[in-house]
Amino acid sequence: MPTVIALDVSLSMRRPVLGTGLNDGTQSEQLLTRHQLAVQGINSFLNYLQANTKLEFVSLVVFSSLYEVICPFTRDYDSIRSRLQLIEERDKTCIETVLHGVNNVIMSEWGNTTACQVILITDGNPGVGPMSLSHSLNSLHIERDSNPFPLPFPYPGKLSVILIASQQAQDPGLVVGLPLYQRLVDLASNDSSLLLPEGTLSKNSVNNCFQKLAETNYVAFQGYLKCGNLGSRILLSPAPMIYSKKSDFETLYGLVISKTIEICGFVSVADVGSPSSISRHLVLPLPTEKSSSMQGISLEEESDNEDNNGDEGKLASFCVLLHGALKVENMAALCLLNTDWYGFIYSWADTKKKSNLMLTILEPGADVVPWLGNFNNLGPISVGNGKTTETLSFPVKPAEKRSYSQNAPSWIRQVGLQSDIQKILRHARKLPEKTQNFYKAVKKWSNNFSSVDTWSDVSLHLLLGDLVVPDRYCQTGAEKYIPTMAFEIRHLLRFELINIIFRPFRGFLNISISDYKFPTSSIGN
Repeated sequence: MPTVIALDVSLSMRRPVLGTGLNDGTQSEQLLTRHQLAVQGINSFLNYLQANTKLEFVSLVVFSSLYEVICPFTRDYDSIRSRLQLIEERDKTCIETVLHGVNNVIMSEWGNTTACQVILITDGNPGVGPMSLSHSLNSLHIERDSNPFPLPFPYPGKLSVILIASQQAQDPGLVVGLPLYQRLVDLASNDSSLLLPEGTLSKNSVNNCFQKLAETNYVAFQGYLKCGNLGSRILLSPAPMIYSKKSDFETLYGLVISKTIEICGFVSVADVGSPSSISRHLVLPLPTEKSSSMQGISLEEESDNEDNNGDEGKLASFCVLLHGALKVENMAALCLLNTDWYGFIYSWADTKKKSNLMLTILEPGADVVPWLGNFNNLGPISVGNGKTTETLSFPVKPAEKRSYSQNAPSWIRQVGLQSDIQKILRHARKLPEKTQNFYKAVKKWSNNFSSVDTWSDVSLHLLLGDLVVPDRYCQTGAEKYIPTMAFEIRHLLRFELINIIFRPFRGFLNISISDYKFPTSSIGN
């Protein structure tokens, strides 16, 4: 998953680490600063990613009282290493500033749905003054409209704070800052962590700290993709995170994807559409041995299989077969990730020449895609018990009527009210032929009025002004030609809708219809 490395470049990071040369047997390490140890740890972390998870995007941000993006998201780890050597020191530490900057970088590049990791590297000093971490945490209860506190993250994010400090050295800045950084980690939640080098500060202790972080948060997911008697070992990149969700009636915590992913069936990509999902992952094939638990794809001639063992590109792979079939047929494979938890595997192309096999993980449950219905009810059309193809096709009609599938029950803008009035006038011109349509429009108008609970004085006068429009239309001479229309409109305004308007107000405005002074018209005549 995308990772942002936020490195503190304040003056306190330039303090030398004394005494390390005596422990390691070299005097040169006495001149090492906390910044140099942090750079050494970042290089160790990048070496781990390059060896185990080459597809991770990494961005480098430095901060003091301000932040700066030194390297945008990239897979070229060598470019990050080269820019680490060009960083200069700046002023004081401000944690809140860099967290705002990290959120801006991630939201602009990945949005609020992609899971990301944030690695914050500092020396444990919380800063001083109004920009300090202590001041930021103590002002959490104060409402800030323009610039609220950046935690928790607006996206599925995990914060890892590494303090380049030693508890054995009795650093006064660490004594004050350690509980504050622990509180910061607690605000981030999502299994965020706070790490310190074990023992005294040295290259080995800092490298071990970064190695522990990498082995904990960047473990590759290796599983087995199965479809009937065929299967293949796969690697998912990035590795799926543990899923937790709180809702009004239930709490899901600690859900993980099974190591065996089983394909249940195939659905057209057009029918799948774009459902709500948790995350997307690249599916990469791994060499699969033939065994009772992992069948793989057996070749007709064992000699050919033995000859091609040295070349992975010539070995038969179920993932390659599946990828080609889904791409040609424009289908998606519905797969079971765990108990009552599903996802879709499909071919996705970022360019015209290259496509990849992707896995989209849906939210837990069997009825999470409304237009596909319950996944437990899906099956081949041949077992449809004589039903027609149209009856068995998608989208599935829901049993209940959704509120968002109906027209709005009331007006939210003045243009809606004016549009309904004009519709009534259009039908009124064609009375008595359009009598049914006329009263249908009037009924809709009446329902919209009754659905409004309160009206302000301005909107009430505006509403009554619009009601006079049909009556003025009658005064233009239409009454001479269409007396039925004039009678119907006057009856509508005087005996029906005006009563509906004043119905909510009679309890607290203490007014009646006769008390209101209408604009000069024939409504009261």
